[in-house]
Amino acid sequence: MDKELQQIASEVEGLSDKLKALKKEIGKVIIGQEETVSQLLITFLAGGHALLEGVPGLAKTLMIRTLANAIDLKFKRIQFTPDLMPSDIIGTEILEEDHTTGKKFFKFNKGPIFSNIILADEINRTPPKTQAALLEAMQEFEVTYGDKTYPLDRPFFILATQNPIEQSGTFVLPEAQQDRFLLYIKIGYPTDKDETAILKATTGTKKAQLNKVITGNDIVRLQQLVREVSISDGLIQYVSDVIRATRPDTTAVDYVKQWVDWGAGPRAGQAMILTAKANALLEGRLAVSLDDLKTVALPVLRHRVLVSFRAEAENITSDAVTQHILDAIKLKDGK
Repeated sequence: MDKELQQIASEVEGLSDKLKALKKEIGKVIIGQEETVSQLLITFLAGGHALLEGVPGLAKTLMIRTLANAIDLKFKRIQFTPDLMPSDIIGTEILEEDHTTGKKFFKFNKGPIFSNIILADEINRTPPKTQAALLEAMQEFEVTYGDKTYPLDRPFFILATQNPIEQSGTFVLPEAQQDRFLLYIKIGYPTDKDETAILKATTGTKKAQLNKVITGNDIVRLQQLVREVSISDGLIQYVSDVIRATRPDTTAVDYVKQWVDWGAGPRAGQAMILTAKANALLEGRLAVSLDDLKTVALPVLRHRVLVSFRAEAENITSDAVTQHILDAIKLKDGK
């Protein structure tokens, strides 16, 4: 077993160098936003999907396109609009004719969902029927059309963006759809230093040249290695305690009882552990720490803990509730 661990550690070291190179390539285009980039990579390594929210002009789309350009994978951008149909995403059957026999037949013409990295741009601008077209692909990594099921290539990664300040002409993602996203990432404004650097870098003639520094096979292997990262029973119990504390009917945290309508389900605990493992691997470690769990807690829970109308009126957010829980719940036995 020691020899096997040594082999895994050696493999992780080599792949970690590629992840560092990937971050460096992204940094050629995206100035600052290190935390957001790390959360995107954590989602990718954990084999999930990410929902990004930020006001216009914060380079959400550019960030995702840059990530795709630095990885040797197929990339498609889908611009979500009110008139977008499910068939525009999944594909549709077209009538073709065999010129040899003259017989006509239907052939399935695959849509843009059949790529490795999908940018679902402004996902909240399309009706729920079209939003739901992503559900099977996100959860099952396959698409059903008619009576046939088509597997999707792996790795498969959906990055959806939405704008929080425009409500006219938008359709709020249902809770069930939001829960399919592993992380809900919020992008803030850049720092003064970063904003000055952005202005300098983007208003001239020089453009960064990106190199593809990691392959799809590397990503698939990293996703497998994430599962190999160890986590102690004490930390698993800590995750369970945190998740149960988000539920008003089982919590001992008065703040939750006061401000929360619905807490997180078991999928949140799975997401918290997997993304903590991915965070550890991203830093070249093969064991999860308490800090890893706390690092991913907010983006894991912000779309799974639903605060009450009263809380919204008082500007009490899901993040504030989660932080209260993290402060209240202690790791048992200090392990």
